[in-house]
Amino acid sequence: MKWNLPNILTLLRLVAAPGVAVMFLYFTRPYADWFALVLFVGAAVTDWFDGYLARAWGQETKLGAMLDPIADKAMVVIALMVIVAFSSWSPWLVLPATLILFREVFVSGLREYLGDVAGTLKVTQLAKWKTTLQMIAIAVLFSQGVFEHYLGMSVFGMDQQMIEAILDGEVEDTLGLGWKLAGMEWAGLLGLVLLWIAAVLTAITGFDYLRKALPHLKEPR
Repeated sequence: MKWNLPNILTLLRLVAAPGVAVMFLYFTRPYADWFALVLFVGAAVTDWFDGYLARAWGQETKLGAMLDPIADKAMVVIALMVIVAFSSWSPWLVLPATLILFREVFVSGLREYLGDVAGTLKVTQLAKWKTTLQMIAIAVLFSQGVFEHYLGMSVFGMDQQMIEAILDGEVEDTLGLGWKLAGMEWAGLLGLVLLWIAAVLTAITGFDYLRKALPHLKEPR
């Protein structure tokens, strides 16, 4: 195995994937949301840097080619599991997350079965866009958790009538309930829209991989 900076960045991204879930085990919210968001975004940035540096410095290796897709999938799968686990289990969130998880497992199984001919399932440009969109959607959904819990901390001890009066402008909004609520709602909506678009691209790329693999799945006559 050949270790260089691109490979080390990829390995750090792989290690960061379970770290996102660990944040919610050792920290209370919204601090866990903040730490998970920063860790996830930082790891996602390395996804661009490790590939760019490997190509620019001529340091592309088999180890990097093997670790890179594993790290990407681990980041997306674990982050989606955390988001779904701490959400209200809305079907609008669960459905695209399920589709993404199913596709990742399915394509990984195809690659393992094909073995030496797995090169027919090369990563396409559309698949790269899919991964980028997944990571952006997840980051936005993590930010929703931040807004949600700061809002919850701000309204703690208030009754519903007082909250409505502040949001309606009848009482001065000294705690910023308005922008916290708006941030939570917009981050949730934008995150869901991006996740659904990513899920559609996920399905398209998954079908494309299946189409390319079909000739190798036919039984000999």
